[in-house]
Amino acid sequence: MYRDVVAVARSVYRLSLTDPWLRLFYILGRLSGRFTTLMSHSLGQLGSRVGRLDNELIPGVLFAGVATETYLDARRCGLDISALRYEDLVARPLDMCRVVLAFCRLPVSLALLAVTAFDVDSQRDSFAAKSKMAHIKQPPLTPETTARLNELLKQFAMPLIGEPGIIEGTLTCC
Repeated sequence: MYRDVVAVARSVYRLSLTDPWLRLFYILGRLSGRFTTLMSHSLGQLGSRVGRLDNELIPGVLFAGVATETYLDARRCGLDISALRYEDLVARPLDMCRVVLAFCRLPVSLALLAVTAFDVDSQRDSFAAKSKMAHIKQPPLTPETTARLNELLKQFAMPLIGEPGIIEGTLTCC
């Protein structure tokens, strides 16, 4: 599943204010590109693509980029996988659950049951609960920030901010 990259970046930022390790990544990454490279080594060559984290949205774009790149690489290797866009799932939950279940060769009759799960915060007992994250102010998306994020998105061959964000192999109900 993937989501609009700006929404991902803002979510990762809010999460960084509640998760000490992620916050450390933000703080040290702002000091030096070397820290970014060292700290992100476990995610491949992620850090070497960006250098110093000069705005609060870059880490979320990096995480989305790595996930998308991994997904597309798996498809190119012949794996029978597809993507699901979060915005489609929220807009048409029952229809999209049916599509996902059909793709997984599971009974489509389970779609209504799947939709009822959306009413529960899956993170409710964690530091990432919606109730704890909702009050955190989102960083602004300035023209300068947009330009910087689009540079990174190009490196991952992802849709740029403001363009339709549909990735190859996305399941759709329409």
